[in-house]
Amino acid sequence: MNRLIHCGSVITDLVMTVEALPPPGGDTLATSTSTSPGGGFNVMAAAARSGMRVLYAGTHGTGPNGDMARAALAGEGIEVLHPPRADVDTGFCVALVDAGAERTFVSSIGAEGDLDGADLARVRVEPGDFVYVTGYSFVSGNRGPDLVRWLGELPGQARVVFDPAPVVAGIDPGVLGEVLGRTDVLSLNAREAGLVTGLDRPEEAAAELARRGRPGGLVVLRDSARGCLVARSGDEPVLVPGFAVTAVDTNGAGDAHTGAFVAALAGGADPFEAARRANGAAAVAVTRYGPATAPDSGELRDFLAAREPAGARR
Repeated sequence: MNRLIHCGSVITDLVMTVEALPPPGGDTLATSTSTSPGGGFNVMAAAARSGMRVLYAGTHGTGPNGDMARAALAGEGIEVLHPPRADVDTGFCVALVDAGAERTFVSSIGAEGDLDGADLARVRVEPGDFVYVTGYSFVSGNRGPDLVRWLGELPGQARVVFDPAPVVAGIDPGVLGEVLGRTDVLSLNAREAGLVTGLDRPEEAAAELARRGRPGGLVVLRDSARGCLVARSGDEPVLVPGFAVTAVDTNGAGDAHTGAFVAALAGGADPFEAARRANGAAAVAVTRYGPATAPDSGELRDFLAAREPAGARR
């Protein structure tokens, strides 16, 4: 069975709901506050709930945040590959969710930013595995070069999933080019695609990114409620429409989409059916409060069965 090996970061999310972000120097009161595992946990939970075997290859700390992360991973049946780092805790992220369900992040890096070459050398990747990496790994700390080298040494049949994240503009262009060249599934939103390519139209950005990826690879460009574009080099991008729902919290929606897409692809779905399932998972996720709100396989099946087939528009 194909596995998802996640080399990103699990952190603690402090989520605060506000009517609107305060102006510089201002203040506002949160209408609700919650603390939960976040970051890479959201992608892994989404994939695991869709029936995929998931392994966490990132680092984690000793302290309350690390304890929370490990407990949450165990609760989803996700295997942790490395022991906790001593004398440092896992980091955290403050997520502000406004009345329009838009989210803004401020992150503090902890033990999860210390994944090095020795850790990676202990990870056994098999042909057919999906290896997930995130842009945060290439802008925080000094471990990015270790991860780039390791990706280049992976078995040819291992598939790299890359989510450049909102920090993509801070990744060294040379590093970004190397990572994209080894990427089999590039999952990103329209804003991030524009930052990478300088192109405003999502269709043009998706086509350009498909040319930069590994031959035969896929680009999945998430375009909010519109759905997502699926692109392969040499082909016109295909829009897979989304589902109309009332969003209450978009935090973690992209992660739910990525995890569900990879799980569907690993289970034998073609890219367009995988995108439809991913759109459904993201639609369910935004109707729930919290970061890790992806549906399980039964919930997703029921959601899709209650709606007309989305199809795809060329």
